Amino acid sequence: MEKINKNVFRRILSPWIQVIDVPLAIVISLILLVGLATLYSASGEMTGRVQGQLRNIAIAVIVMWGVARIPPQTIEKFAVPLYTIGMTLLIAVFMFGLVKKGARRWLNIGVIIQPAEIMKIAVPMMLAWFFQKREGLLSWKEFAIGAAILAAPVAFIMRQPDLGTAMLVLATGFYVIYLAGLSWKVLVGIAVAVFGSLPLIWPMLHGYQRQRIMTLLDPTSDPLGKGFHIIQSKIAVGSGGLFGKGWLNGTQAHLEFLPERTTDFIFAVYSEEFGLLGNMILLGLFLLLIGRGILIASEAPTMFTRLLAGAITLMFFTYAFVNMGMVSGILPVVGVPLPFMSYGGTAMVTLGLGTGILMSIHRHRQLVQS
Repeated sequence: MEKINKNVFRRILSPWIQVIDVPLAIVISLILLVGLATLYSASGEMTGRVQGQLRNIAIAVIVMWGVARIPPQTIEKFAVPLYTIGMTLLIAVFMFGLVKKGARRWLNIGVIIQPAEIMKIAVPMMLAWFFQKREGLLSWKEFAIGAAILAAPVAFIMRQPDLGTAMLVLATGFYVIYLAGLSWKVLVGIAVAVFGSLPLIWPMLHGYQRQRIMTLLDPTSDPLGKGFHIIQSKIAVGSGGLFGKGWLNGTQAHLEFLPERTTDFIFAVYSEEFGLLGNMILLGLFLLLIGRGILIASEAPTMFTRLLAGAITLMFFTYAFVNMGMVSGILPVVGVPLPFMSYGGTAMVTLGLGTGILMSIHRHRQLVQS
């Protein structure tokens, strides 16, 4: 009887467990646990933050599990519709989106959504689909078309303005174009062109964007205004020392000197409480996450799955690198969350969607015909 019950139990759970990539799930679970502990400390009197984040994680896990069950061939069919819907919503935001704090980024369609978040996944999917269709026929024309596919949503997101999201969409799209075979000579040419055009780009930036760059160079020029975030963040990171002040013992967050401590600057709270040693452990977890993603991409059987898995993995890297660099004062403050740690529903669901796609690619790697 006991053996029969075990077999029934195994048959019920098997469809749920088989879709999960265990190494990836373990690493992400550890980062989520670290994030929840840090969020609990950073929240202080905001008691609903941890409960809200648990709800965000639950939704992200459901999305991840659902997407992981979908074969990559089916995911590929959604590339064009998702990109088209995303562009339509961006145009709608441009025409009659909601304005908050001087930015037009949101759309009310019964619920408030931020369409730019969709493009973090839609753009690499669309580009991977395009290069898959043109595999074996790639020339400068295909890369030019790919650049146009990428430039359109980035331009609309920049106009909102939302520099952080625009940068992430640009990065994920660029990763696909590069992995598709873009020559390093072209990359050098682009880099030279960008640096050469900086005097022309500077006047085109919004005032707050120019201020962020100036604040990065000298935060003390406006210590109680634009430089306050960076100054307080650097104090928190530096005061953690080697071993940190201990969980729940950080002063910058608990005395409310540190702004946005549960979202964009949660890494500063973590650094103060767990110190350099804790930072090294967290960096190790992110390296394991990125390494697992790269392994999945390397084993993917088709061009579409290789490009998409590589872009999603490097998206995780970009999230972490930009956020940690921003909090440490070596990059401008651009509003990029720390993956799986910062409080936020939309970003968490986007990360869950990306993780689900990685798991789908890994699970079906021997079922997809190249």
